[in-house]
Amino acid sequence: MVSSVGACAARIGRRPRSHRRAARKGKLILSVRITAVHMVGGLEHQHIATLRWINEETGAEGVSTREAMVEWITSGGVAYTRDAVGDQPYLRVRTTGWGTKYVQTYADGIWKDNLLALPRF
Repeated sequence: MVSSVGACAARIGRRPRSHRRAARKGKLILSVRITAVHMVGGLEHQHIATLRWINEETGAEGVSTREAMVEWITSGGVAYTRDAVGDQPYLRVRTTGWGTKYVQTYADGIWKDNLLALPRF
């Protein structure tokens, strides 16, 4: 499970409202950048089985299952990607029509495909 400590600030887009409230209250917000994904059974977001990440504050690296990342984000953790121009869209949790929870990037009010553009492992 993701357990790194750090903080991040977005250049484009905004952190989810719950994370902004926590920051105002002085709570430490854990943060990791997703660097690669492993897909199983398809090519859509819900087929991401594991995510490779790095905490840029500490240098800690790890791999988390989709389920662990969903739980971590739901519990207040912050995860993001970084594109070629340096934008940092944040991951949010979504649910398929049949109840599977998964993560997808969200920026400027739009669901994005940044995770699908990451390297595979």
